[in-house]
Amino acid sequence: MSDDVKVSIFDQLKERIKDYPTQSGVYLMKNNLDKIIYVGKAKNLRNRVKSYFLDLRDHSAKTRALVQNIVEIEYLLTKTEVEAFLLEASLIKKHRPKYNIRLKDDKSYPYIQLSWQNDYPRLYLSRKVKKDGSLYFGPYTSGGAVYGTIRFLNRLFKIRDCTDHIFKTRTRPCMTYQIGRCTAPCVQFISKEDYRSDVEGAKDFLKGRSKKLIKDLEIKMKVAASEEKFEVAAKMRDSMFSIKSIIEKQTIINDSSEKDQDVVSFYGDERGVLVETIHIRAGRVIGNRPHFLSNINPNSPDEDPREWLASFLNQYYADNYIPEDVILGTDLGGDINRLLEDVLKERSGQKVSVRFATDNKSSALIEMAEQNAKAHFEKNVSKDEEKSRGLDDIKDKLGLPKRPMRIECFDISHFQGSETVASQVVFEDGVPSKDHYRRYKIKTVAGIDDFASMYEVLKRRFLHEEYEEPQLLVVDGGKGQLAQAVKILQELNKTHIPVVGLAKARTQSGFQEQEVSSTEERFYIPGRANPVVFKSNTEAFQILTGIRDEAHRFAITYHRKLREQTSLESELDYVVGLGEKRKRLLLQKFKSVDDIRQAEVEDIASIKTFNRVLAERVLLQLNESESVEVNDEL
Repeated sequence: MSDDVKVSIFDQLKERIKDYPTQSGVYLMKNNLDKIIYVGKAKNLRNRVKSYFLDLRDHSAKTRALVQNIVEIEYLLTKTEVEAFLLEASLIKKHRPKYNIRLKDDKSYPYIQLSWQNDYPRLYLSRKVKKDGSLYFGPYTSGGAVYGTIRFLNRLFKIRDCTDHIFKTRTRPCMTYQIGRCTAPCVQFISKEDYRSDVEGAKDFLKGRSKKLIKDLEIKMKVAASEEKFEVAAKMRDSMFSIKSIIEKQTIINDSSEKDQDVVSFYGDERGVLVETIHIRAGRVIGNRPHFLSNINPNSPDEDPREWLASFLNQYYADNYIPEDVILGTDLGGDINRLLEDVLKERSGQKVSVRFATDNKSSALIEMAEQNAKAHFEKNVSKDEEKSRGLDDIKDKLGLPKRPMRIECFDISHFQGSETVASQVVFEDGVPSKDHYRRYKIKTVAGIDDFASMYEVLKRRFLHEEYEEPQLLVVDGGKGQLAQAVKILQELNKTHIPVVGLAKARTQSGFQEQEVSSTEERFYIPGRANPVVFKSNTEAFQILTGIRDEAHRFAITYHRKLREQTSLESELDYVVGLGEKRKRLLLQKFKSVDDIRQAEVEDIASIKTFNRVLAERVLLQLNESESVEVNDEL
């Protein structure tokens, strides 16, 4: 875009902003490809958007770059500033704009979910906090920690671990009851009241009420001993010891507190900033999580923490558990704190305090968060610098015009020529960028023809001009596949995109062919007879082979899903009263055979055009087919 055109667009936008409304809302800035590059909120839309088009010399370099790329601005009005804040977070998550603060951690935190709304609750691992009547505890540092805690509590309090579907269809106790790890509520061997009383113990443990729990167990132990139920008393004693052992391993901040708190602080420099969140539940630290933001320099006068940190908190608490107390190491000011409190209250349904640490206890927690932030920042920057060296190594050895910040790899997968699919995997800055992964179902190719399939995929991919072009294209294969990829790029007028082929070569440990001991990766580039070799312990090697392996995994996963769906469709063909329309509706709600088999009758019956009789027929048919398959194997 020429400078004259940019000036013209700038003037046009500046003129149109004069007619913008003065109420609260969200504005979406777009570039010349109609892609949203920035999402912002405003209490007064006209004033906020107009501020971008005042003297550009007063703006930071990042804001100037943003303004120079704006071609169109759209807005959505809201009733309140709180609504604008909520809408901003959801739009950033959906569109991932280039110039916004974005949380790149695509792994949701693991929580322990207690289905307290059920008559006979049980414990689950959940990665989403929902308003479904369940109680959520966490977030924890890993799924392994959650599963370990659930197993411990299930054994300690004899909580059922079966699915709701199996629980409702049980006619006799399972093996878990036989070995003394469940009280068989499925067949009413224990009353609802007594079962919930046992689960109360697990709830007290998860809420950090350890003293109360130990005291209750001690009372029960003494009662059992007085009634000469010595085996029961011994189990109570062992449970007390187990709980005390776990408590001793936890970091205790305040043993008398029952509050849920998050402590938020950050550390960084011109290379980025790392925001540390420490999670304290009932006075005990249950975990912490670092979040690295590469496009923020917290020491720059151009970066206002009232903007970027408030945006971070807004996005972070859109998907995570909201505690009663959020302690910050930076003073955002009373107005922003109150706005955040209103937003978090709207999300959680309870009063939330967002405050700057001023007292001694809070300051000590912030100091702990800052120390963790600094340590994680140094570790993260070290990894980033290693990735940068690896990308530079790729650039130099493959003769690329610039560092390949975006690498794309495609893989074709089929089963005996049927259900041919392809995957597109993207690495940005040397790491997977899963938001940009794509899956393709091949439409124009019959049978096995990898070249034609690859042509279709690349053509479909490069028709999307709104996607950023890669600085390197990776194909799985040697000279033949590489030549095909080059030919495809020529036909698509994309010869400026560098391409490399990866293939394994056999290596020998001795003089005879049968003494082949391993395979070695070879990297082929157009116009060169001999392959390029990277040492296997280098970061460059790991990046290139990593994206190829990831593309293969992603394609295989998609292919298996389609085959399973095809298999499911054939099983559903035998269900009386289930036509094509109903099959499609069923497959839209449930993604696998196991999902349907374990579903509740009510869940299936709630689907449009279904009823309870048909739902029971579907479950009966699928469970019968499963038992037939098992018998065939036997």
